[in-house]
Amino acid sequence: MNYAQNPQMLKAFALKPMLIILATSFANHALAQEPNTAIDLPSVAVTGNPLGVGSDELVVPVSVLSGRELSLKRESTLGDTLNGIPGVSATHFGPNSSRPIIRGLDAERVRIMQNGIGVLDASSLSFDHAVTIDPLVIEQIDVVRGPAALLYGGSAVGGVVNAIDHRIPTEKVEGVIGRAEARIGGADSQNNLAGVIDVGNGRIAIHGDAYTRKSSDLDIKGYAVSSRKSRTDGTLRENKGKLINSSADAEGGAIGASLTFDNGYLGTSYSGFRSNYGTVAEPTVRADMKSDRWDIASEFDELGSIVNRVKVRMAYTDYQHQELENGEVGTTFKNRGVEGSLEAGHAKIGDLEGILGFQFQNTSFEALGDEAFVGPVNTQSKALYVYEEMPLNLFDPQKFKLSFGGRAEHTTLDASPWAKSSTAQNSSFNAYSYALGGLYTLNPNWSFATNLSHNERAPSYFELYADGAHLATGQYEVGNPNFNKERSNGLDAQIRWKDGRNSFSVGAYYTRFGSFLGLLDTGDVDLDSDLPIAQFTAFAATFKGLEAEGKFNLVDNLYLTLRGDYVHATNRDNREALPRITPLRLGAGLHYQKNSLGARIDVLHAFNQSRTAPNELATNGYTDVSALVTYKLPTKVNLELFAKANNLLNQEIREHASFLKDISPAGERSVLVGLRADF
Repeated sequence: MNYAQNPQMLKAFALKPMLIILATSFANHALAQEPNTAIDLPSVAVTGNPLGVGSDELVVPVSVLSGRELSLKRESTLGDTLNGIPGVSATHFGPNSSRPIIRGLDAERVRIMQNGIGVLDASSLSFDHAVTIDPLVIEQIDVVRGPAALLYGGSAVGGVVNAIDHRIPTEKVEGVIGRAEARIGGADSQNNLAGVIDVGNGRIAIHGDAYTRKSSDLDIKGYAVSSRKSRTDGTLRENKGKLINSSADAEGGAIGASLTFDNGYLGTSYSGFRSNYGTVAEPTVRADMKSDRWDIASEFDELGSIVNRVKVRMAYTDYQHQELENGEVGTTFKNRGVEGSLEAGHAKIGDLEGILGFQFQNTSFEALGDEAFVGPVNTQSKALYVYEEMPLNLFDPQKFKLSFGGRAEHTTLDASPWAKSSTAQNSSFNAYSYALGGLYTLNPNWSFATNLSHNERAPSYFELYADGAHLATGQYEVGNPNFNKERSNGLDAQIRWKDGRNSFSVGAYYTRFGSFLGLLDTGDVDLDSDLPIAQFTAFAATFKGLEAEGKFNLVDNLYLTLRGDYVHATNRDNREALPRITPLRLGAGLHYQKNSLGARIDVLHAFNQSRTAPNELATNGYTDVSALVTYKLPTKVNLELFAKANNLLNQEIREHASFLKDISPAGERSVLVGLRADF
């Protein structure tokens, strides 16, 4: 990576060693007063409800990863970090590019945000494009499942993933707090180092973070090519034990500052992301990604008797992805854009409490080179949304809470002329979505939540205008500029139970699309590229499934965890299965923690997936056993040593949701060790 030609980035990334030195030097001073005390801030589910209530009071199903739990679960990508949460799987395009899938829905139907604003990268365009968020510096991840997340955009029909990094401090900081973490090992022989620090005097808060990540080609069980694929099309099984072209080298960092007050904050931040990684699908192609992002954010509450809270967020992103073929630039993808929102909370009107919001986005996408299968497109959207809650006096107001959300969005797409189209193409859509939900608390232990929603989504630029060879998916993809909106109706319900340190929830959902925009194999072959032709097509579809998780205290220091999920997706026009749907998964674990010692073992069994779409291969089941041991060192500084073992049974693990499942398995049995510090 040559930063000499870019002084701005050289200056930004020169902060990395300085931040790590600061974190180390302040740690002894900060912790000398309170030895062996970990700072593990409580999680706050900020994404599932704009009114900021706790997760037990949310109507929509939300999972939160934060603090020590997130630190010990981190993987190389956002998708793999979240994979295994009930209802969540991952695209797993090799070990370096993996985007979350929620309830069988991916790409434009899962909204990925950073601090409440879209990431504005190109990860939804192609599975080999990584998400421009590195889990090493994330402080909390909220996962909102289901279409009731409509407040965050029409693309949230599957759900929302919001990565929170606190790069703009939102609360007063007095003194120095932070964390640092180092890791080495694993099936990809990774070497990772990250540091996060916040410094403040009670009025001014300054944040800094930096990370570096390096990994080698992944060690795998057996051959990269599956035996099923080899038998089907004669592909040779070569390179036993190694996943060729799967190494990665990444680094990034950020600096931010805020003015903090008793009732709010005003802040800004800059962050940079760099990653160079092998694409796996093509042995001589590497992806060289960079993203620069500038954020501003402010929130104030206790403002008055009419408008009692105002929140403003805005981010500008400059993203570029270059595909290097034998070191030469083959194709360049660019996406520049701005997104923002203004949200105002009104004072209670009787028992009614809620917010009104305005959201906008303006992005310009461009692809240049051999694999530019989509032309230049400018996309603009503007939306008004509302969210309201109130106890329903028809019943006991302490037991029943009603919620309502609505969104009206106008989207325009302007596709300039390019090599495969002699005229410009323009599209305009008005989308209207709404959701009605309720939370009924039967008693202090039991509650029941349900949501009914209608969702409309404007087609994305690639669903409308794609026309070219897409080597990452091995298809010639063709869009349809005459598409109308994608429309769906959904219903989900959850039963929740909690008693002290014991809890569980069981949920079911059903989403019916009157017009689902899917990429289907046509059975034809493009003569120029010799690739199968896949056409974006509108058809009726249903997604239905089950989700469950529980945690039970067996004895004082030992917990049992249970989890499971199932998705059943069907093209209702021809009654065929939809492709890349994760099979039934069931899991269990034992977690032990006493004083300085912690240990856990987790088992996840994925069943065979033989319910496949036309021209899609089935996938064998697997049992993934992982283990973790942690030990807090007896030092003044709060240090914790940990060791993680993955795939203990050394099985051939292939994720059915992955486009590369038959040429890119997960890593073989491996051990990773790390050291983390909080101060």
